[in-house]
Amino acid sequence: MTTPPYLSPADKIGVISTAKRTEPHEIEHALTLLKSWGLQSVIGANAFAVDGFLAGTDAQRAADLQQMLDDTSIKAIFFTRGGYGTLRIIDSIDFTAFKENPKWLIGYSDITLLHSHIQNFSVETLHAVMLQGYAGSTPQSVESVRKALFGESVSYDVAVHERSRGEGQGITGTLVGGNLSILYAGIGSDSEIDTDGKILFIEDIDEYLYHYDRMLVSLKRAGKLAKLKALVVGTLIDIKDSTIPFGRDAYQITLEQTAHYGYPVYFGFPAGHAPDNRTLIMGREITVTQNEGIVNYSFRS
Repeated sequence: MTTPPYLSPADKIGVISTAKRTEPHEIEHALTLLKSWGLQSVIGANAFAVDGFLAGTDAQRAADLQQMLDDTSIKAIFFTRGGYGTLRIIDSIDFTAFKENPKWLIGYSDITLLHSHIQNFSVETLHAVMLQGYAGSTPQSVESVRKALFGESVSYDVAVHERSRGEGQGITGTLVGGNLSILYAGIGSDSEIDTDGKILFIEDIDEYLYHYDRMLVSLKRAGKLAKLKALVVGTLIDIKDSTIPFGRDAYQITLEQTAHYGYPVYFGFPAGHAPDNRTLIMGREITVTQNEGIVNYSFRS
């Protein structure tokens, strides 16, 4: 995997919206914080455009992403928020210049599509808080973005979740994944995730239990769960039951759909649609070790 150059004070960073519409005031806190890190924010021409639910038309959103990918003076691209919309423009983007001069892309949720797409070029990305969420995120979440971008070591100690399965003594593999709904949507496309021999991370929000099950079964049918070294599950927010109860909760569904494979499944990692949303370096080797009630997640330096 290629690691994009780490940031330095005075670097220029791009700010764009590829999904849900964003108001300027929603990212003021984040822009102030980025300035305190010494970074110069360059706002995309269409970052605050509006087209119904979306942040401008497909053409506007694609133009901003293309411009920031191609501009060699921009050292990282921050996304304002997720929601939906990146899937509509991904096939119109030319990544030629990006492959020659990789830079960090920072986001999660809908930005999962870019994580998976870009990891197929063997380039690392950051699954992390987006600008609209900085004001409501834990200090540890925001600080983890800074540490990853400026090349400091990134590791986390997380209490063992009572529903987790198996003990991992130094399991090492490349981390991939993100929002389960987006991973599911990418199957069969150029953005399809490669999970063979990898450690897969998933999280999701506002789904029904039967749909959560359907997405995991679909990944399973596509061979995406068969050859993992481990599965790490982040926050699962508002996973709802249907009128006729599904009969299994999200933890039971996850364990049931992966039981045949026997690898460890770790629940409770603090990443996803919650205030505690720690940065994950997608495409980089991570070592997962469980010991005395703590699971340590350490990225290769």
